[in-house]
Formats: sequence, structure tokens, C-alpha cells
Amino acid sequence: MESTPIIIYRVKPEDTLYSIARKFNTTINTVLMINGLFCPVLFVGQLLKIPAYFLNYKDYIYPSNLEAENEWSKLYSTEQKSNTVDNDSNFYVFSPDGRIQVTFTLKKGVAYYDAIYCNKSIIKPSKLGFTFNNAEPLNQNFIITDHKYNSFDENWIQPWGEVKEIRNNYNELQVDLQETTETRRRMTLIFRVYNYGLGFRYALPEQENLFCFEIMDEETEFVLADDYQAWWIPAFQKNRYEYLYNNTPISCITTFFAVHTPLTMKTPDGLYISIHEADLKDYASMTLMPLPNNRLTADLVPWSTGVKVIGSTPFKTPWRTIQIAEKPGDLITSYLILNLNEPNKLGGVSWVKPGKYVGIWWEMHIGKYTWSSGPKHGATTENAKRYIDFAAKYGFPMVLVEGWNKGWDNDWTKHGEKFDFITPYDDYDIVEVTSYAAKKGVKIIGHMETAAAIQNFERQMEKAFALYKKLGIDVVKTGYVGWDPQVKRLDDQGNLLGMEWHHGQYMVNHYRKVVETAARYHISLDVHEPIKDTGERRTYPNMMTREGARGQEYDAWSPDGGNPPDYTTIIPFTRMLAGPFDYTPGILELFYKEYNPNNRVNGTIAKQLALYVVIYSPLQMAADLPENYEKHRDAFQFIIDVSTDWQDTKVLNGDIGKYVTIARKDRNSEDWYLGSITNENGRTLEAPLTFLEPYKKYVAEIYADGPNADWKINPYPIDIYKTIVDRNTILKLRLAPGGGQAIRIRKATEEGVNLVPLYQ
Repeated sequence: MESTPIIIYRVKPEDTLYSIARKFNTTINTVLMINGLFCPVLFVGQLLKIPAYFLNYKDYIYPSNLEAENEWSKLYSTEQKSNTVDNDSNFYVFSPDGRIQVTFTLKKGVAYYDAIYCNKSIIKPSKLGFTFNNAEPLNQNFIITDHKYNSFDENWIQPWGEVKEIRNNYNELQVDLQETTETRRRMTLIFRVYNYGLGFRYALPEQENLFCFEIMDEETEFVLADDYQAWWIPAFQKNRYEYLYNNTPISCITTFFAVHTPLTMKTPDGLYISIHEADLKDYASMTLMPLPNNRLTADLVPWSTGVKVIGSTPFKTPWRTIQIAEKPGDLITSYLILNLNEPNKLGGVSWVKPGKYVGIWWEMHIGKYTWSSGPKHGATTENAKRYIDFAAKYGFPMVLVEGWNKGWDNDWTKHGEKFDFITPYDDYDIVEVTSYAAKKGVKIIGHMETAAAIQNFERQMEKAFALYKKLGIDVVKTGYVGWDPQVKRLDDQGNLLGMEWHHGQYMVNHYRKVVETAARYHISLDVHEPIKDTGERRTYPNMMTREGARGQEYDAWSPDGGNPPDYTTIIPFTRMLAGPFDYTPGILELFYKEYNPNNRVNGTIAKQLALYVVIYSPLQMAADLPENYEKHRDAFQFIIDVSTDWQDTKVLNGDIGKYVTIARKDRNSEDWYLGSITNENGRTLEAPLTFLEPYKKYVAEIYADGPNADWKINPYPIDIYKTIVDRNTILKLRLAPGGGQAIRIRKATEEGVNLVPLYQ
């Protein structure tokens, strides 16, 4: 049998993966075959051994595999050695499918990286490094001392989530740098490239001349290849992450006006990019500062002293992440952030349970009841029992009770140190309430509003969690209401040391401490006014959900009229790329003029139902009052039925700020749920049901906007009906202005097929 002729090709500085593949008229994966083994790194001078299936390049071809082997073995080791010590070098690492190319460059002692997608520049050469307090910068005078590459591929199971199984498949490049100056400090850069994006981080090894340090700036740049369209909210503002999104070109963001991540952008070529971070711990949160020439730079949230990060070696930063997608919906189903976090540290987590809850909450926001004690106090034993009865009647496993503990009287936002997380108000018997709930098969969700008085919270945390566990409370909602930067940092004697931001290193460490402490008591968390999600739920599955954006409460009282209809068509592509969002949907009584005539929910009833599918959270609140659900009992059925734990997620269509349609498969049944929402404009969308099993019939229970529904003038009409569908069905989703559609899809019985009409 004749051997296939072999090409041996030496990589040149101008080469890319695609240019080499085109040169030899072969495939990307063929180019990345070295000695029969997949190699994720391509660097200048590297020798590639490529089977010559198509063209006869006499300068490259060896007539047999054996002759090529001998030549390749002789030359390759020499080339490898020369690249290790080259002062100005390029190293390339590709995604497993070869579509993303990341280049690390050392040029005149300065480190840069860039990223290309399908031969199109996404991130142009961007600088890397640090500046320190009372030490020379670590950003120049480097040489490369070593480099390593690796490939990794595994599937892992989420204990709960938007999908059950996630593939973690990447190619990795690690480059070790050392200064040529007298201190010879060392730094390592680690790049991981996935089919849907990349992450990179810094590692500072333990070393004599870099032990304790204070970072003044992380000089990571993201030099964009063009003036991308961006969806952004401002950073360093008093109301944390709770702002409406702006949509402008990067160049129109006011210079020296930092923005939060995730920062989602659209390129002129129609690609979608989102910059964020993963595995944030013992470090400051990263914002992005826009600078001239389409340049973004990391702008870390500082301590009150101006220092950004205090640390000691060995030390690793969070991952800086760039998600890349051809369709906006592919950003939603990218699990880059989760994959870059460490695996579960808690062991068996059967005690972490997703589910829906009702609670004493919305009535305070609209002004019917109060958190504080007095004649309108909401968290009474009697009212709690009423909610428990309602939850038991309709199968809700949990009831949230806010305002139960002492400390809410007067202006609690300014006196968080008065909160007592153990002692209830006189009209709330916590033992009686939790005992009553247990008899009804219901759990109470604890509530701990801190008003950002951190030391007061931490002093009581252990004792409070122990009490809650004893009472059968398995989930706690925490809150950190307070303007920024007004988080008081005190010494052990109670003296003020500084006023900190919610998102600096001080609070990042506090939030992590609470997660770890709660885990020891087998308590899961729902955190409001949080640090943004960076995927730590993989490591700590009890960190279930959080706020971190404008939730539905803004519709109750916000002076600007609440969340406009386009808001919920933006957050799936922005805030929710970080992780689950406790938006608290399900308000079916859209006006509440008796309590707050100037506010309302800016959407239709059908849209409120669809949000349970569109906005993912493992803990989902049915946020309206029990009497309102009884009033709208037919629409309420969807909230009763919908799952909060998913086997699979599909984004069927989407356009940021306009519309989105998402289908999710229940992890514990064969049911699928579909949610579709639009902005202030009505539209009709197609939803192919190709995700259903072949040769099976299904009943679609449809909750659609009525024919004359309109969020502004007629938001209540809803059509509820059933129809038979299969995987060949293409649903026509008619969405009213500011409307939506929610659908439950379950397998049909023989009887059902005969009784329910076919979809037409």
C-alpha cells in the first residue's frame, strides 16, 4: 500500500491557520496534525507535517511518511528550542474547531494578545501587565522562559441549571515571562480558547522579589477592531448595577466613563461579542474604561485608599473572558463563564433544591404593607400562615417572609447596624410559622437585609444560620441596600477606616465568606444588591441566584415609570450572560392604583408568563398577591406548571432589544416550555419545534396575547388554548406590542390526540 506524500511546512510570522489551510487546499484540522497528534498551538518556526492529499508542492513534499518522519524529527526539536528563548515571539492557540485564533506576542519586551474569528480581527493587539504601589510596574522588559500547551475535553453535570450536561473543551497556552531587570520578577499568562470564546488570566508565582503587593492598575486592554455597537450600563454610580441599558457605539460612551460587564457588543460584520470575567475571588471587580481608538481597558473597583487589589504570591487573577457568537442567542447558550470556574467544592449537594416560591414582598413595594412594625406590618404570623396555605394549595414549596426581624423601623437604609437577624417582631412568631409551614409541606425562605452594614451582619451570621437551620430554613435571601461608595469598613473597635464600594475587593471577599458560611449550614442563597455573577455557582452550588440589575420591583415604585417594554429583551443578552437573575416575575394584576397610581407593569399578562422561561433562575418567585392569582386563575396555571430546573435550553430567535424566544426542557419530565417576548413593537415570530422527539405527538398549552392586546392601552387580554404539535410544526407566535407568549409542550396521550385540534 502506497504511503501518502507528506508536506513539512515551517510556520511564518504572517501565517494564520486559515492561510495555511488555503495554501495547501486542505482542512483546518489537518493543518493542526503534528506527528499524528492534535496540537493546539501554532508558533513561528514550528514545523507542520501535513498529508499532501491535493497539491504537489515540490518544496515541501516528502515521498513517504518515513522520510518525512526523519526530517521532521531532526528539525522540530531545534525549532522548539529556539522559540523558547526568542525575545520577540508569537505563539498561537486555536479553538478546538479552529475558528478562533488567539495570538500571544512579546514585542520589545512588552506582552500583547489579539484574537481572530474566522480570519476576521476581533481584538487587535492589546497590552497586558500591572502597575503597583511602591514598586516598579510589571509590564515591560520581559523575556519568555517557557511555554506549554494543553488540550482538555470533559463533560460535567450541573446539579441544577439551564442545561444538565456541559462540555468543557478547550485548548490552552501558558507562557512564562521574566523581567530582564535586576528584580527578575516572574509572571505567567494562561489562555484557554473554546469554540465560543476565550478566557485568559495572570498568575504570579511565589518569588523573592514579589511577595506582598498592592495593585494600582491592571493594564489589560481590549483593543476592538472597529467601533462596535454596545449595550452598556455605567459603573461607579451610587445605584450599583441598577440602571437601564444604553445602546450606542463604543465611541459614543463618554470618555473616562467606565461601564460594567458583561459588556455586549455587535461588530459591523454582524458578530456578537461579550466581555466579562470568571472566577472572581479575592480581587476587585473589573469594569471597562472606554478610551480613544476603540480601546477598552480594565478599570478595577478600588479600595477607599485608591489601591485596587491587595495580595501576596502565589496569586491568580480572575479570568478575563470574551464570548464570540454569530447569532445573539448563541451568547445565551455559551457556558464559557461556568467552565472557567473550579468544579464543585461542596461534595453532595442534594440539599440544594431549585423551585418556585411566593411571599410577603410585592405588597410592601406597592405600599399595601410595610417592612417596619405598626398597623400595616406585612410579616405577621397571620399573614405568613395565609401565604403558607396558598403555597400548599398550589404546590409551591417555599414562602419568603420579608420584614420579620427587628431593625426595620425608621430609615433602615441608614441604620443597618440596628438589624437583628435572630429576634422577630412581636407579631411574628418564627417558631410557630416554621412549624406550621412544615406541617403543610412548605419551607420558609429566610430574609437578612443588611443595609450594607457588613460588620453587624458578620457578627451575627453564624448564630443566625444555625437558628435558621434548626427551624428548617434551607434558603436565605440576603440584601445590601445602600448607595455607593457608602459601605462602612470598620476596625475591631468600631472606628471607621473607609467607605467602600459594593464591588471592590473588600466586598468581593465578604460575599464569598457568606457563601462559604451558608454552605456549612446547608443553606442556599438568593443575594440582592450582590457582586455580579462570574460563575461561582459551579464551585458553590448553594449560590443559586441573585439580583444585580433592575428587577420587577422597579415597576412598583420607580419615578421613571419602571422597566420599559424593551428592558427584558436586552437583559438575556447582557446581565444574564453572567448567570441567574432573580427578576421576580409573575405580576398578573398590572395596575395598583389604590396604592401607587403612578406606576404599573409595562407589559401584558402573557409576557409576564413568558418571563419564567426567558429569564432563568433556579429560584423563581410568583411575585403577585394570592388574591390576584385567584382573580387570574386561568393564567396562573402556567406559573403553577412551569419548571425551574432544566435539561436543555434552545434559543430559537433573538434580536437584542427587540425580541427573544427561548425553549427549555424540564429536567424532571418530558415537558418543554417556550417563552417569547417583544419590545414595544408587536410582531409575529416563527418557532420551529425541531427539538421535539420524532414520531411523537405533543399537546401545546398556549398562553398568547389576545387579538387586541397592547401593553399600553389593553394589557389584560389573553388567549389560552390547546393544540396538537410535533417536531415538524412551525408555530406562528403573534406578540402584541409589549407582549409575549408562553407555551407548555407535553407528550400527548391517545385520548388527547383525539380531543385536541391539530395546529394550523
